Amino acid sequence: MENLKIFTQLISSELHLSDHAVENTLKLLDEGCTIPFISRYRKERTGGLDEVQITAISDRKERLQEIAKRKETIVKTITELGKMTPDLQHRIDDCWELTTLEDIYLPYKPKRRTRAQVAREQGLEPLAKIILQQREQNPKRAANYQLSIINSPLSVEDAIKGAQDIIAEQVSEDERSRNQVRAAFRREAFIESKVIKAKKDSDEAQKYADYFEWEEPLKRCSSHRLLAMRRGESEGILRLTITIDDDETIRRLQRNYVRGGSAAPSTACQRLVSEAVEDGYKRLLLPSIETEFMNISKERADEEAIRVFAENLRQLLLSAPLGQKRVMGIDPGFRTGCKVVCLDSQGNLLHHEAIFPHPPVNHRAQATMHILQMVSDYHIEAIAIGNGTASRETKDFITDCLAAGPEKATVRGGSAAPAIYVVSEDGASVYSASKVARDEFPDEDVTVRGAVSIGRRLMDPLAELVKIDPKSIGVGQYQHDVDQTLLKHSLNQTVENCVNLVGVNLNTASQHLLTYVSGLGPTLAQNIVDYRKENGVFTSRAQLKKVPRLGPAAFQQCAGFLRIPDAKNPLDNSAVHPESYHVVEQMAKDQHCTVSDLINNKETREKIDIRRYVTDEVGLPTLTDIMRELEKPGRDPREQIEAFEFDANVQTIDDLQEGMLLPGIVTNITNFGAFVDIGVHQDGLVHVSQLADHYVSDPTQVVRLHQHVQVRVIGVDLRRQRISLSMKGCH
Repeated sequence: MENLKIFTQLISSELHLSDHAVENTLKLLDEGCTIPFISRYRKERTGGLDEVQITAISDRKERLQEIAKRKETIVKTITELGKMTPDLQHRIDDCWELTTLEDIYLPYKPKRRTRAQVAREQGLEPLAKIILQQREQNPKRAANYQLSIINSPLSVEDAIKGAQDIIAEQVSEDERSRNQVRAAFRREAFIESKVIKAKKDSDEAQKYADYFEWEEPLKRCSSHRLLAMRRGESEGILRLTITIDDDETIRRLQRNYVRGGSAAPSTACQRLVSEAVEDGYKRLLLPSIETEFMNISKERADEEAIRVFAENLRQLLLSAPLGQKRVMGIDPGFRTGCKVVCLDSQGNLLHHEAIFPHPPVNHRAQATMHILQMVSDYHIEAIAIGNGTASRETKDFITDCLAAGPEKATVRGGSAAPAIYVVSEDGASVYSASKVARDEFPDEDVTVRGAVSIGRRLMDPLAELVKIDPKSIGVGQYQHDVDQTLLKHSLNQTVENCVNLVGVNLNTASQHLLTYVSGLGPTLAQNIVDYRKENGVFTSRAQLKKVPRLGPAAFQQCAGFLRIPDAKNPLDNSAVHPESYHVVEQMAKDQHCTVSDLINNKETREKIDIRRYVTDEVGLPTLTDIMRELEKPGRDPREQIEAFEFDANVQTIDDLQEGMLLPGIVTNITNFGAFVDIGVHQDGLVHVSQLADHYVSDPTQVVRLHQHVQVRVIGVDLRRQRISLSMKGCH
């Protein structure tokens, strides 16, 4: 890779990592290795860097590569202009900071025809230099002389004005001037938001009422406030500006250009330079730096919002699975009824129908009979109910159903009645109308597909949610306002990391789930599914090599993350990579047992001294991981699922009273707090200041998505349908 040494030094310095670890990680990335593969199977080379650190290295590598490409363009342009010098080339070569690079390029950058450009074309650059030197006592005489030399019809006044335009542009393009103004913005900039008067009383403007007259230091403006104001601006409701003390900044700039640094120029040329500096600042430099800081603040807000979104998505994807159980999925509704589906333990659709237990139809007795019959006929072990409209009422109805017919509401063998779970249905409607859903259920309508998704989310949230665009899952913060390219990149990385952390059953995984496995992608994932259909289930990882277009490189990247339950070789159902099978086999041989015996016998494993197996290729980190995996092959890192009950006495927002202590489920986490479902069809907000008895800077350090929490009601605004909650002192 070009620039390897430079990239290594820059990245290791920025991230405070060793040069050795960064250099090897960059080499692995350049070889086409994925982040999950590097973090799991190349610990010796990276010094044990985790996926977060490797992702940071990868992101910075991409940014530096973009700067390298930009430098090529800049060098080419300046060279073609005939203005490249050895010193300028050296400065560009040594520069790896984009803002500085653009400052270097600015004087040479092709631009629209400016006032300064017009003045240069009129031959006024020599006059500008004379005035800027401030040695001439009579600038009008100098202007007259210059006009006579070039035989120009311009007036003396116009000539002087043109010369000032040239000076103003020089000031605005000077690196020192730009850095001075940047320093002022960093130190003292305020962001101001004002409502556009014509929109103030409109209904759509009311959600931005907090920002009608808002001002705060830019460096203290949180990402969610900035993104809210930016959205208000894009909707034509707010006007944003970033301001500093213009007078003081102008005085500082004038000291750079006016001879003697005088704030009160004494000669005519000094006055002209002073005026040109002020003009250059107000007309050119200030708008440029204001735009730059508006963009920088937006980028930072985007990064923070994307970080929060990615963490929420990670938690959601790693939600506790129920596992392979026979599930009833219910998409609740009032007027249109509840769509009910019955799924087998593999998530296949067995039956579907609609019931109408709620108003206005009220066929409660008939619905009860149908539910009990389906539970019995399809041996239902668990029931998943979507958390949308009529969710609470449907859960109460199902609870009553099972209580009314205990002798019927049991699965085969007389086991207990099925447990009831409320499942987030965010994005289910998006999935049900998607191509993925149409391909899976071409003969069913969207309501059936949505209910199937709800049922499958209970069984395995990860396998089902990967089918949905992450932006539609409903756990973001201003996700439609941030940089969409960065958002997509971050969320795709998050999904890929989660899928590979859990591992994938090679014989049951959908094409969509396989797509996110390290080293695969859509084409190879589809080839695996096609091979499975034609040849039956995989019996070993080695069979992957027979899949069309799945070569040695792809096999190396994907094999360790694919599981084959009941495979002849038990290591095929573990996270031990095939490249390390020989190590385990040697361990078993040395203990005079089989690999299966090694897995099943803790005492035998404890006799192994892993240091005996260290080689140039296999180090202690890999051997430690192998021993941990032998202890529990193919273990699922996700937690066990827990049932949840809302307070039976609270059904609507009207039932709430300040001081109530209620159970709730965290549904979304933002920078400013967490939203909690307490069962009244309107989530309440636990502001960041109310999350704990101590100071909280990052809500994700205190709560996690779908966590079961206790909250206290501290405010109810019926008009705005807002609920304020607190977790202080709640246990």
